[in-house]
Amino acid sequence: MSTFSFDTGTADFQEKVLEASKRVPVLVDFWAEWCAPCRVLKPVLEKLAGEYGGRFMLAKVNSDQHQELAARCGVRGIPSVKAFVNGEMVNEFTGALPEMQVRAFIDNLLPSPAEPLRIAAQEARARGEPEVACSLLADAAQIAPADEAVQLDLAEIHIDMHNVDAARAILDAHEHKARDLTRVRALQARLKLVVAGTGADPLTLTARIDANPGDLDARLQLANALALASDYRPALEQLLEIVRRDRKWHDEVARKNMLDLFALLGTEPRNDDLVREFRIQLARILN
Repeated sequence: MSTFSFDTGTADFQEKVLEASKRVPVLVDFWAEWCAPCRVLKPVLEKLAGEYGGRFMLAKVNSDQHQELAARCGVRGIPSVKAFVNGEMVNEFTGALPEMQVRAFIDNLLPSPAEPLRIAAQEARARGEPEVACSLLADAAQIAPADEAVQLDLAEIHIDMHNVDAARAILDAHEHKARDLTRVRALQARLKLVVAGTGADPLTLTARIDANPGDLDARLQLANALALASDYRPALEQLLEIVRRDRKWHDEVARKNMLDLFALLGTEPRNDDLVREFRIQLARILN
């Protein structure tokens, strides 16, 4: 038994697993003496606990001796491994997985080595220092090039700074392989707004529409400019009016832009009512 691997049970589960998991991920291995797959998995877990050197802890529970605890943790077959983070069970697997799969399971629990830089970049962005944030994220990407969150944060900063080509390159690379496709779609929508809405003068466009309500090009430019300024309701109103006047105009660009805005707004629960309202209005016009 190593420093990073220990036995536990009902009496000390709260302290050794739930409380400890607030500091570092804890894997709990439910096993039994008679279980042959348990004898295969257990040395793999112990080896990895030593190899990872405290980045996670391994708690071993004899499920025959602690049946109530096993039942409370939802153990239905053994070996059963439950992962705890911040006092909550976040993932699990049953059976003697190969070492490579166990290693992948553990890696998914651990914070990225680039996380401190990513947090520092978020703080810099909040202070209005995008160049600093961009530099920090570039360093983070060097440390953890496969960290998707870092890459998407970097794309977002490039969008903030109107670095269109750099943002597009990152998003194109993640379009078909990202775990967080919702965020990728939202960032692609923001990038389109930067391309389409930058430089437009809302006052001039409003005057054009007042003079000619059928000026759909002015309405589209105004919608893009408003959305780029996060003024989403009037932007959606302009797009809806284009659909109402000519749904097929420019290959249904207004409808498509509305869908892009829905994707962008859908990442924030506070926008749910707005998205629902305009989805309903769009459906009524189209149907």
